[in-house]
Amino acid sequence: MPALVLTAFVGTMAMMAFVAVVGPVVRLLGLAEWHAGLSVTAAGVLWMLSARRWGRLSDRLGRRRVLLVALAGYALVYIAMALFVGAALRAPPALWLSVAALVVTRALIGLFYAAVPSTAAACVADEVAPGRRGAAMAKLGTANAVGMVVGPAAAGWIAFHGIAWALYVAALLPLLALAVLWWRLPDTPPAHASRPGPAPVMRFADPRLRLPLFAVFAGMVSVTIAQVAVGFFAIDRLQLSPADGARVAGLALTAVGVGLMLAQALVMRLRSVPPARWIAVGAMVSAAGFASAVAVDAQWQLLAAYGVAAFGMGFVFPSFQALAADSVEAHEQGAAAGTVASVQGMGMVAGPLLGTLLYRMSPSAPYLLVGAVLVILALTAAVHGGGRRA
Repeated sequence: MPALVLTAFVGTMAMMAFVAVVGPVVRLLGLAEWHAGLSVTAAGVLWMLSARRWGRLSDRLGRRRVLLVALAGYALVYIAMALFVGAALRAPPALWLSVAALVVTRALIGLFYAAVPSTAAACVADEVAPGRRGAAMAKLGTANAVGMVVGPAAAGWIAFHGIAWALYVAALLPLLALAVLWWRLPDTPPAHASRPGPAPVMRFADPRLRLPLFAVFAGMVSVTIAQVAVGFFAIDRLQLSPADGARVAGLALTAVGVGLMLAQALVMRLRSVPPARWIAVGAMVSAAGFASAVAVDAQWQLLAAYGVAAFGMGFVFPSFQALAADSVEAHEQGAAAGTVASVQGMGMVAGPLLGTLLYRMSPSAPYLLVGAVLVILALTAAVHGGGRRA
């Protein structure tokens, strides 16, 4: 767990560093808002297409080998992206080249990083008994939340002195995770080592995974819409400069991390609460937080709205992972985690493009959509929980 927790922490730091500065970078390079959405969506496309394959590969080849390969690729691509952005900010290239570089590097980051959350979740499911996985998944979730606190805060502070430097520092973090996993993660036998014949292929339509897959899709659509909109929202609604917008966006994402930490600490303490109930409660709380952003006209209000929304999401994210792990057999853990991660990628595809397109209509429109989606998730999870109790 310590090696996996550190990997989740620094991986999230690196991802959030880009989210905190993408709005100002796009503005400084003379690009449009939808270019930011396209770059984030490209990561989601490759994430979606590769996550299930990474999960099945970890079942066959072992979790450690897959994690090391994926982190090495993630680190190399992130370094290349940081170097390009630094050079582009000094001497802006042609618009098409800036767009192409951001889209390609973010797509490759999505390709490699897709292996990390799914394989880490499968590692936890391998070692933790059913019914206790929610608390264990919440440890990884808390590491992600701490990364959301430290990453945007550090990126926002560094970006205030030089936006490119935020990406230079973030590019070193995957290398740290790679070194720690190489040193500390044991090389366990693959899950299919003792099973004859080919590994079974899990279907997307597997009825055991319907609620966790809907929860992860709705959650990721909501989160990515809010992430991609926050930099533009801070600049336009609060009338800030690009550098100040990066700082406020970083603070808003820091508030997200604080909310996630508090909620996931509660999930770890209240282990008897079933995952479906956590999803229902969390989605409703998060809907209220995101929808309240439409009334924001001060920095503290934006931070409060994102903090409340994240507090609700802190109940949802470890719960859909635990629900998926509890629903399948031991030899299916990698495939199930990969399927969940693949649908997570679908949310990463739909959310940023939808969010930026809606933002052009009205700065409030993305937040109203997020609130509606999460209310539907809350009602669905409540019905599912009631059926299970019956």
